[in-house]
Amino acid sequence: MGMNTADLGLPVEVPSTALFTDQYELTMLQAALRAGTAERRSVFEVFTRRLPDGRRYGVVAGTGRVLDAVENFRFDDAVLGFLRERGIVGEDTLEWLSGYRFSGDIWGYPEGEVYFPGSPILRVEGSFAECVLLETVILSILNHDSAIAAAASRMTSAAGGRPLIEMGARRTHELSAVAAARAAYVGGFASTSDLAAGFRYGIPTVGTSAHAFTLLHDRERDAFQAQVDSMGRGTTLLVDTYDVAEAVRTAVEVAGPELGAVRIDSGDLLLVAHRVRQQLDELGATGTKIIVTSDLDEYAIASLAAAPVDAYGVGTQLVTGSGYPTASMVYKLVARAESADPGAPLVPVAKRSTGGKTSIGGRKWAARRLDSYGVAEAEVIGTGPVPEELADRQLLVELVKGGQVVAREPLDAPRERHTAARAGLPMSATQLSRGEPVLPTEYLHDESGT
Repeated sequence: MGMNTADLGLPVEVPSTALFTDQYELTMLQAALRAGTAERRSVFEVFTRRLPDGRRYGVVAGTGRVLDAVENFRFDDAVLGFLRERGIVGEDTLEWLSGYRFSGDIWGYPEGEVYFPGSPILRVEGSFAECVLLETVILSILNHDSAIAAAASRMTSAAGGRPLIEMGARRTHELSAVAAARAAYVGGFASTSDLAAGFRYGIPTVGTSAHAFTLLHDRERDAFQAQVDSMGRGTTLLVDTYDVAEAVRTAVEVAGPELGAVRIDSGDLLLVAHRVRQQLDELGATGTKIIVTSDLDEYAIASLAAAPVDAYGVGTQLVTGSGYPTASMVYKLVARAESADPGAPLVPVAKRSTGGKTSIGGRKWAARRLDSYGVAEAEVIGTGPVPEELADRQLLVELVKGGQVVAREPLDAPRERHTAARAGLPMSATQLSRGEPVLPTEYLHDESGT
């Protein structure tokens, strides 16, 4: 499960991602080309200055999609024609863009890993020209997917091992829905209702019927019978169109005690779930599961911990990041060469303005220090040499080398990685109450910054 369709032998459209960008990336490029500074070796880093209010940790998601975007960042004839028609850049820049291929290196936290304020989640190295063009598309992907994965992680933690179904496609943009399903899977969701996500990424898909199907038929019994005849006794019947108790009775009469599950989509879910469980058991359907939906978030899921619920379906709150639809990541130049000479040394650079938007210059490494019990106790970020005691705790891995992707992996890998990373944090990380990041960020600064 969780494979890219390329791995499944399925056809995949690979349109250019070159216009998933802001115009000023191209105008900066043109000015730098004319100034002779475009080829200066540069280091950009993606990080966030803070986590969403009250969150204890972030989740890196979208890395695999970033790698796809970098590979497909090409200025074909149609794209160049658009830029020429609008007069966005001149012919010399268009000529440069026509041969664009990212040839640098990218390092980053592996997908599924957790992160904290200041963590260098992604480090992009190459010429200024080739790196600056990737800013918008990288941030678009990481900000969206990491926000969804963080919400998914909180929800799966609150669910306490019960499976969750992603079903938010109708609550967001159709392309965002596919990305959200992928990020939710990284965050621990078991399946999705979105078939495009199943096709593109191999995520397990589920779904049976909506209230419209029941309303189509003259009687609820007829709707249940039609569904069972089509999908078998192991199907899931929706029981809250009219009267829940009557529907449960009818469902078991139609499908027998082998009925797979019933779904409840409204009402006091805690109370209704207890009543439905009791009724199912009395009718002999002791193996029939109960699935609840209805605008759930992590708090609602946690409140149902004592209820006889077997699975949750989550839509709106998941695909909107449960109140935080972005991870607020930025892409900043942190070091650049003194000249375009390939051997020129790197110089740390950073924005120094007031107003809370300062950053720390220098090419950074990151490591997670553990306490004597093997539990994470600090996120350590530094420039220069890595202390010997942290050498085997470094977090960044090589993703792209010389323009070639070197870190492709099936989607189950970041999913499993996230489970392990979250388990390695202090226990308070999974508390839903508002609090500070569960790990402090410590900085070790080397004056060279390179």
